[in-house]
Amino acid sequence: MIPKRILCIEDHPEMIDLIRVILGRRGYQVEGAIGGREGLEAIERDPPDLVLLDLMMPDVDGWEVYRQLRAKAESKDIPVIVVTAKAQEVDRVLGLHIAGVNDYLVKPFSPKQLAESVERVLGASGAKRTDAAPSE
Repeated sequence: MIPKRILCIEDHPEMIDLIRVILGRRGYQVEGAIGGREGLEAIERDPPDLVLLDLMMPDVDGWEVYRQLRAKAESKDIPVIVVTAKAQEVDRVLGLHIAGVNDYLVKPFSPKQLAESVERVLGASGAKRTDAAPSE
């Protein structure tokens, strides 16, 4: 079974470590990128199955990362879950309904919320499950 690759673009390494622990226990391979610039470079090098994206980063903010992802043919279909401290309803509406991100999680989140969001988005993105039993 090949684990789904998730890229966490975040400016706090300890948040990347936390997400890696939570999702690693569920069989996902989590890679981290410190900041938007590093995240864009990582996606260009090796596109992941899913991006977890912080919005408030000092170098390139999350909305700019998202805009650049959607502008390129190679990355426009990668599902994105925003993981942010921006908790106002207007931010959530902007993300989900105007920008069209796949999900929007507000920090702090529970491990269960994160895992359910990832599983829902990866399932909805048409990603093939590699752990299904072969048909006979």
